[in-house]
Amino acid sequence: MTHFLTRRALLPLLGMLPIAGVHASDFIDDSHLKLQLRNVYFNENFRDEHGLSARSASTAKSERTEWAQGFLLDFQSGFTPGFVGFGVDALGLLGVRLDSGRGRSGTGLLPMHDDGQAADEFASAGAAAKVKLAKTTLKYGTLLPKTPVLIYNDARLLPQTYQGGQVISTDIDNLTLTAGHLDRFKLRDSTDSVSIVPDGYTGDKGGNFTYAGGDYKLGKNTRLSYFHGELDNFYRQNFAGIQHDLPLAGGVLTSDLRYFHSADTGSAYSGKIDNDMLSGQLSYVIAGHTVGGGYQTLSGDAGLPYISGATVYSFSNAGIGKFIEEDEKTWMLNYGYNFAAAGMPGLTFSARYLSGNDGKSDTLVKEWERDIELAYAVQEGTLKGLGVRLRNYVYRSEFSRGRDSNRIYLTYDVALW
Repeated sequence: MTHFLTRRALLPLLGMLPIAGVHASDFIDDSHLKLQLRNVYFNENFRDEHGLSARSASTAKSERTEWAQGFLLDFQSGFTPGFVGFGVDALGLLGVRLDSGRGRSGTGLLPMHDDGQAADEFASAGAAAKVKLAKTTLKYGTLLPKTPVLIYNDARLLPQTYQGGQVISTDIDNLTLTAGHLDRFKLRDSTDSVSIVPDGYTGDKGGNFTYAGGDYKLGKNTRLSYFHGELDNFYRQNFAGIQHDLPLAGGVLTSDLRYFHSADTGSAYSGKIDNDMLSGQLSYVIAGHTVGGGYQTLSGDAGLPYISGATVYSFSNAGIGKFIEEDEKTWMLNYGYNFAAAGMPGLTFSARYLSGNDGKSDTLVKEWERDIELAYAVQEGTLKGLGVRLRNYVYRSEFSRGRDSNRIYLTYDVALW
C-alpha cells in the first residue's frame, strides 16, 4: 500500500513536467527506486621492508583504519509514451563516519580535511535526463560509465561519478554501440566536481574525456570488443578484446585476450606516453570450481594511463596493486568456488596471486600480491538482499610500501518499488 500511495502521489507532479507529454503512466509504472546500505570497515597496515627510507618510514603512517556507513538512493524512471520517450535518473549519496582518527585516516572511504582528520559525513546528488528512440538511449547529466577505456570506481563506500553525455544503442542485433563525452568527475571520497585528469597527475591542468566503441556477439560463444578513448592534451587509448567460451569435459573453458595501445596527445601535460599492453587469461569452470591463469606484458614509454581513481579493465587490477608500470611483466593465478554446487547458494570463495617483474618506476619494479575473498548473500526470506564480504589482501613491493589489508563489507539492498 505504501508503494502504491507513493506512486499515486507522484503522478500529478510528474504530469506537470514537459518531458511527461500526454501521459506519465509509463514514466512511473516502469520506474524503479532502490536503496542500498553499505557498512564498510577498512584496515590497512604498512610494511616498510622496501620502498621507504628509514627517515620517511618514521614519519609515515603505519596503519589506516576507518569504519563508515554509506547510503545510495538510486531512482530510474521509465519513458514517456510516444515515438520518442523521455525520462530521468537520479542518484543520492551519503557517507557517515563511524570511526576514524587523524593518524588512521586516508583509506578512501571518507574525505580528509587539511588537518588530516576525516570528515564526519559527506553527501552529493546528481541526475541525468534521458531520451529513448527505438533501442537507442541518450543520457546527459550524472553518469557511471563502464567501458574498457573507462570504468567508474565503486570499490569503497560510495561510487565515483562523472558529468557529461552518453549514448548506448542496441538497434543492431548482437551489437552494442557506446559513445560519450565527459567534462567533470567526483572521486569516490569527495563531493568536489573537478576537471578530469589521469591517475598520478599532480599539475593544475584538466581535460574532457571522449570515448566510443562497440561490443559484438559473434555466435553464442564469441564476444568481440573495440573502444577508443581520449583525454584532451593528456593521452589517447585504443582497446581491442576477444572472449571465447569452449564447452570442454563437462565444464567451460573461457579464453580472454585484451590489447591496449596508448599514446600522449596534444600538449601531453603528463609526459611522453607510447606503449602497448597485451594480456591474456584462461579460466575453466566446472562443478562450481573456477581455475584460471594469465600473463600480461606492457612495453614502451610510461605505464598504462587511466583516469584518476578509476578501475582499470585489466586482469591485474587487484585489491591494492595494478601491475601496469612501464615494461612490467605479470603472471596471474586464480581460484574460485561457488558453494551453490554443494547446496549452499549465495556463498562464494575466491583467491588470486599476481607477480610482476622487470617494470620501471623510480627503481626497477618487482611486486606481488595475494588476495582472498569470502562472500555470502541471503537468497530468500525477510533478509533477502543482505550480503557480507570479507577481503584480505597482502601486497609486497621493492618500489613502494608493502601492505596487509583487511576489509569487511555489509550491504543491504532494498527495492522501494
